[in-house]
Amino acid sequence: MSLNSITNQTLALAGIAQAAALVEQLASTGTADTPAMETSIASLLKIDSDSVIDVYGSLNGLKLGLQQLNIQMTGYKVANPQQARYSASIVFLEHQLETRKDLLTTIHTGILKAQSQSEHFTFLHENVLANLGDIYQNTISTLQPRIIVNGEQAHLSRPEVANKIRACLLAGIRSALLWKQCGGTRWKFLFYRKKIQAELQILLKQL
Repeated sequence: MSLNSITNQTLALAGIAQAAALVEQLASTGTADTPAMETSIASLLKIDSDSVIDVYGSLNGLKLGLQQLNIQMTGYKVANPQQARYSASIVFLEHQLETRKDLLTTIHTGILKAQSQSEHFTFLHENVLANLGDIYQNTISTLQPRIIVNGEQAHLSRPEVANKIRACLLAGIRSALLWKQCGGTRWKFLFYRKKIQAELQILLKQL
């Protein structure tokens, strides 16, 4: 079955939106939606999957992302500029990463290590998140422009929160890669907007 479908593209976009929403939650409150975060981190560790929905485990795991994407795509004004900026930056950096085979190799090696760690711990264990945070810092953080996360300094200065934020951004990169693999492009996002909105309504009704 072809990955190139409006359903798969919408699911991948929801994955990006979910990562952006989690980053905002962590930066502003120090905590995040646990089921959504588990789904996003698990998607990062799913290198081989039979389908797009399998990457995220289930549709319910993408509930936050689907809801946030729907809010962002409804109306003419950007509902949440911060989340929109994170999402756009994630897509842009994934495009840059495409040509950096050295960084892709580092990410692949690190994710294999995180997979092994998650078998002994949980997806959200501090060891797993610290490893994913290091991967992000050693790879994506070296690309320009770097994503500047805004929030409460009291939360941003905590190492465990910083690791969670970096891990979520890395999960967003994973979803951006998936969006591209499913035939997603910037032009498609602009010109297929109504189709994506219609697909969102169908998916939201299934939650």
